[in-house]
Amino acid sequence: MSIKVLVPTALQKFSNNQATVECSGNNISELFDSLEEACPGIKARLCDEQGKPRRFLNLYVNSEDIRFLDGAATSLKDGDEVSIVPAVAGG
Repeated sequence: MSIKVLVPTALQKFSNNQATVECSGNNISELFDSLEEACPGIKARLCDEQGKPRRFLNLYVNSEDIRFLDGAATSLKDGDEVSIVPAVAGG
């Protein structure tokens, strides 16, 4: 199974400056484990101490926000694209 992960510029130092990384996993949690194997150190930036996606990150599977799907349990299939988008705030 191959999942395309779009890595934001701020995290590309973990992916050897690659904007995309091919990983695998049946759901978002498994994908994070696979991504950590390919890009050591990145999982700590994506997950909190309980292993849940950090609040300041928006994660999309094929343009659908995982908060409106099943969160970290959102199922993945071969060919899916996961986008990691840091939240932007200001005033």
